[in-house]
Amino acid sequence: MPPPHLGKDREEPRGGPAGPGRPRAASRRRTTSVLHASWWRRRTGEVTARARALHARVETRLPVITRLVDRMVSVNIFDSATRLAAQCFLTAIPLLFVVSAYAPKPVQEQLVSSLSAVFGLTGAAKQQLDKVFSSPDSDLRQAIGVVGGLMVLLSATAVSRAMQRLCKRAWAIPRSGTRVAAWRWLAWIVLWVLALMVQGPLRDGFGLGAWLGIPITVITQTALWWWTQHLLLGGLVGWGPLLPGSVITGVAVTGLSLVAHFYMPRALNRTLAEYGSAGSVFVLLSWLIVVCVAVAISISTGAVLAREPFLAHRLGPPDFPPGDVRRT
Repeated sequence: MPPPHLGKDREEPRGGPAGPGRPRAASRRRTTSVLHASWWRRRTGEVTARARALHARVETRLPVITRLVDRMVSVNIFDSATRLAAQCFLTAIPLLFVVSAYAPKPVQEQLVSSLSAVFGLTGAAKQQLDKVFSSPDSDLRQAIGVVGGLMVLLSATAVSRAMQRLCKRAWAIPRSGTRVAAWRWLAWIVLWVLALMVQGPLRDGFGLGAWLGIPITVITQTALWWWTQHLLLGGLVGWGPLLPGSVITGVAVTGLSLVAHFYMPRALNRTLAEYGSAGSVFVLLSWLIVVCVAVAISISTGAVLAREPFLAHRLGPPDFPPGDVRRT
């Protein structure tokens, strides 16, 4: 006769027999936990803690990268660049029409030649540019008028003020750190218009080719952005610390000008064929935003690098203590 316990079923463990049903139950519990706010708070806390730990490790090993990222966030690169591009499009471009209306014929031709050289215009885009600036001088002067010309010139200083705000944010200068006189805004506009008019010969290396024109353009752009920062910051920052950002900006703008020779003619000709003159507006504004983003990043990078011990020892520290960026 078999033992009594062999004939009885073994007692099942609490919770039911182990089998395919148990993973489904665990999956249901996980799904239910995901729907609870406490689960999301816990996961958010874990992600935040990991991000802070990563930031601390990067700050310890690569402090310049951390400072650079923090400065980019403080400057608000895309917002500042978009505003600067909008001011260029709305005020600086109309100023070119005023200059073309009152300037002598050789100056008008040089302006058209330089604009074509900057953007590498060909075909329909080049014809459109010639048509815009080839209006009879008397008709254009009558349409603009002396008062209108002065108003356009004064309105163009909005570009100077936007660039000043960008430089002050990049260098972390407080709101009351500097007060720029109005003549500096006008001087900046006049110099950049003059610099635009000679871009044609500069980029062509004075007839010797691009092998000479590109280095000359880099040097010229570096000098212009070096002077731009010093002028619009009111001399608050010395010439030495301004050099790294000027070099980076000069190289970046020159590189974008080379890219423009391949992109802008094709884009403008295509939009002119499909959408007419309105299409060229969007292409030009988009390109201005790209250039202004590069300028904002370059100046901010130079401001951070200028405070690094290696460069600060050789170029001299800024003439003001670094502080928090305040919007101006």
